[in-house]
Amino acid sequence: MKKVVLAYSGGLDTSFCVKYLTEEKGMEVHSILVDTGGFTEAEMADIEKKAYELGVKTHHAARVADKYYQECIRFLIYGNILKNNTYPLSVSAERIFQAMAVAEYAKELGVDAIAHGSTGAGNDQVRFDMAFRIIVPNAEIITPIRDLKLSREDEIEFLKSKGVVREWHKSTYSINQGLWGTSVGGKETLNSWDYLPESAFPTQQTETETKEITLTFEKGELKGVAGETFKNPVDAIRALHKVASVYGIGRDIHVGDTIIGIKGRVGFEAAAPLIIIKAHHLLEKHVLTKWQQYWKQNLAEWYGMHLHEGQFNEPVLRDMEQFMESTQAHVTGDVRVQLAPKTFNVLGIKSDYDLMSPVFGSYGEMNNAWSGDDVRGFSKIASNQVMIYEKVKELAERKK
Repeated sequence: MKKVVLAYSGGLDTSFCVKYLTEEKGMEVHSILVDTGGFTEAEMADIEKKAYELGVKTHHAARVADKYYQECIRFLIYGNILKNNTYPLSVSAERIFQAMAVAEYAKELGVDAIAHGSTGAGNDQVRFDMAFRIIVPNAEIITPIRDLKLSREDEIEFLKSKGVVREWHKSTYSINQGLWGTSVGGKETLNSWDYLPESAFPTQQTETETKEITLTFEKGELKGVAGETFKNPVDAIRALHKVASVYGIGRDIHVGDTIIGIKGRVGFEAAAPLIIIKAHHLLEKHVLTKWQQYWKQNLAEWYGMHLHEGQFNEPVLRDMEQFMESTQAHVTGDVRVQLAPKTFNVLGIKSDYDLMSPVFGSYGEMNNAWSGDDVRGFSKIASNQVMIYEKVKELAERKK
């Protein structure tokens, strides 16, 4: 009997895959659920129970939230990465780590094939296929939903024929919760005009009073939230989400280009990621030189694009990560953040590495490290080449 590892979430598509692979293809299915920080223990236990009820040989729960942070999220923070200046790559980053965990498990079990429940319409099929091909190149990739082109109703009827009768109610909004934000999809995101209603977002606004909190960074990593210190930045991210999400902060709709070449819209709720990135960016403005900021911004944009398009395993990303990490040596300090209904403001920073040091001077006020004559001479030298260019051009035009 051919063995297959299936990326399993417990939803309709992956439930169909279990029954199809076991009863139609006669395969031994080993399911795996990968938690990147979005599942509760109760949810994971329920998913495992359903997997065995469907007939899997074994089920494995891979908890990779810490790995996901260490190998990906912290670089998204170092790079202040927001795709199209909007989206913190909540699902993009999460999916590739889920795909890699599935592939590593398949490699460990030595299976003949590896399967996922992606359709043929979106980005996830590419991310999963690429990770599988790179990590387990000899395994057959099986994608029943994509290949059979079944409707939701077809899947439900097939499962009923196999004795699987559940309430496969399709929610008005599809929600994908994760450590680095939650995606929200619905009828409004299928066109270019409508916006998601308040009720679509998983965390409802309950706070109305403005609050000021302090975020503490150590070498670019969030280690303190509102006076509480955390050894693990993953816990700090969760703590900030708990404090800020109840203000309705971090909601938006991202419009982007999919890997397969079409435009798409997705709603998201990402209070902690957006606040962290904006606070971190302000701290960097104070402690990094202009050229550190310039080159990091350029590399970060490339990094985010590669990650979004499933290219996490491309070696050049490791090179970019080394550069971004080296820039964080002095990104240490406190950032004041004001929380308010539907918005937040980054107010100021305090750092021993702040380059706005009064020791050397104050912008527009005074200076202690140079004189007016120094500036006059510098300005003369700095303008020399363009001055020469203009003069030569003038002389040449006179000869015409």
